[in-house]
Amino acid sequence: MNIFEITKDINNLYLFIIFAIPGFISIKTYNTLSPSDKKNAPQVIIDAITYSCLNYALMSWAIYLDLYFNLSVNYPLLHILTLLTVVFISPIILSFAYYKLRESKTILKIAPHPTLKSWDYIFGKKEVYWIILELQDGKRIGGIYDKNSFASSFPAEEQIYIEELWEIEGKKFIKPIERSKGVMVNGNNIKFIEYYT
Repeated sequence: MNIFEITKDINNLYLFIIFAIPGFISIKTYNTLSPSDKKNAPQVIIDAITYSCLNYALMSWAIYLDLYFNLSVNYPLLHILTLLTVVFISPIILSFAYYKLRESKTILKIAPHPTLKSWDYIFGKKEVYWIILELQDGKRIGGIYDKNSFASSFPAEEQIYIEELWEIEGKKFIKPIERSKGVMVNGNNIKFIEYYT
């Protein structure tokens, strides 16, 4: 392998990084906010390059100003900050903005909600609920779903931890069960869940 081939490989790697990193950051950020099914590697690469191009298009004004004022020579620190913003910070901000836009009432009239499962939607609100679980075997469990409770989120299998168990009669919460430290239930054991405020 000669020096020209090495240089060509380095240039190709450099181009790949420049056109893929912002997209990968966008994908990771958005998937943190709204988990989705895993895609195969070629599809992820195509998506990453697409999102990178979109990021560069939206940040073209910053790139133009960087080149116009020759920041790399005249203001090297500002040039580095511009590059960091365009390549790393902008994809994160754009992902948050896109997620919030997807959640807006206007967009929800024409597009599906970004959260794939109602389980994630309801527990993602981080609200406090009085909760009753009816299990597949007919048993009913009641308690408080509060700040120390936990519900798994997609793509993990549904599981719920209720931090405080209560004795229940029908839909009435009678009193806390003494010495209870809560209960964890697998989602496939649950027939339905009732929520109360």
